[in-house]
Amino acid sequence: MSDLPATEAVDPATAGIDRLDDADLARLLVETQRSAVDAAATAVPEIARATTLVVEAIEEGRRVLLVGAGTSGRLAVLDAAELPPTFGVDPELFQARIAGGDSALRRAVEGAEDDAEAGARAVADVGIGDVVIGISASGGAPFVRGAIAAARARGARTIGIVNAPGAPLAQDAELGIVAATGPEPIQGSTRMRAGTAQKIVLNAISTGAMIRLGKTYRNRMVDLIATNAKLRARSERLVRDLAGDVDARALLEAAKGSVKVAIVMARHGVDRVEAERLLEAARGRLTAVIDDPA
Repeated sequence: MSDLPATEAVDPATAGIDRLDDADLARLLVETQRSAVDAAATAVPEIARATTLVVEAIEEGRRVLLVGAGTSGRLAVLDAAELPPTFGVDPELFQARIAGGDSALRRAVEGAEDDAEAGARAVADVGIGDVVIGISASGGAPFVRGAIAAARARGARTIGIVNAPGAPLAQDAELGIVAATGPEPIQGSTRMRAGTAQKIVLNAISTGAMIRLGKTYRNRMVDLIATNAKLRARSERLVRDLAGDVDARALLEAAKGSVKVAIVMARHGVDRVEAERLLEAARGRLTAVIDDPA
């Protein structure tokens, strides 16, 4: 019996992949991704628990750090980077640390994932109540395991996201999330099935947390930061959709760009200061300010 993690095994279903024509090759590569969705779905209970931990940390004024190496690290950086413009969250609250540093985002840094001490140093600033999420397909990356061990010793809550059953990282962390994707279409290329499953899990945790924290109204992105023409147009559209026939642009200017504040100003006929007070009293949850009590 092999000691290799499942993510390093050979998939017999793709043994003849290099003999396919372009159409069949494309079809096979796309279809192999279905199992990534299924794998993530089996981890829903653990994803829900992780979401709760993240929400509790943010509500207590703590931070969430995502740690990974290689593909896992790049996915961690992507997830953290997308939250501020999408949900208006402070960039300091969600941070990502990748083995090898920022240069590893574009070019592999040889040996970086094997440095457990570097992983520990990457989380040297975490404290009690912070959440540290480690991501590793095989669950054996020393950089990530070192980070999780150090974070746990410092009193942080820890989550491990892996793609191999029995992976060490899932045991190292307080909460293990196993999205078992099995062998890759190309042996060991965890940027494929495993990477897809990791992105699904990370998206579900961070998006779920943002929803629970009131960063959306129903399924509307009402805490977005309008940094370009597309987002400015979306902001105006949101204000009109949720506040009626109003001068959305003028309201947003008066609200200093805040979609939620502009909506409250219009719906309650108040100025920006009062709208901000109402939202603060509702802990930022727009539904508590503009919806009629059930």
